[in-house]
Amino acid sequence: MDNFDTARLIYLVLLGSAVLLWFFAQNRASLGKVTQQALVWGLIFVGVIAGVGLWGDIRQTVQPTQTVMAQGNRIELPRAPDGHYYLTAEVNGTPIRFVVDTGASQIVLSQSDAREAGLDLSDLIYIGRAYTANGTVRTAPVKLDSIAIGPIRDHDVRAVVNEGAMDESLLGMEYLQRFSSVEIGGGKLVLTR
Repeated sequence: MDNFDTARLIYLVLLGSAVLLWFFAQNRASLGKVTQQALVWGLIFVGVIAGVGLWGDIRQTVQPTQTVMAQGNRIELPRAPDGHYYLTAEVNGTPIRFVVDTGASQIVLSQSDAREAGLDLSDLIYIGRAYTANGTVRTAPVKLDSIAIGPIRDHDVRAVVNEGAMDESLLGMEYLQRFSSVEIGGGKLVLTR
């Protein structure tokens, strides 16, 4: 906690204490009933705080993260709460989470995802450049033995490894163009081969 948060916490504790003291002073004649009501309201308050704190986890559990339909080589992805579409693909047999990014031209792997997929980072030669919102970064071309999304599998797929820091790997247009149809609408992304 920084100083600003500590000051807020102290203020709230003092304010809460003052309200509680006033409440007990006003109702000292029926202290047993007041204590019972205070405990009920305290439990309600703790429940609300817990619900707010866990809301992200609750939404993640209730909302599906990916729906892969094997019928007709169709992949359907729901839009995430942050507005992006995420999918998990097996890269060289390892599950890697991607952001579907129509603004990216290639498959871009973060260094940690490239390592998990079995690529030797010490052999990479960073000869490419990518122009991002955060500036220019160097990239190293690689060839993936395989990439599979549900029933759809491709071999010898070109990609790049980003030298800069990336939170998630990107699935760009070069790969999306392998699909006959890419549709976005109704809160979902549908890829069809």
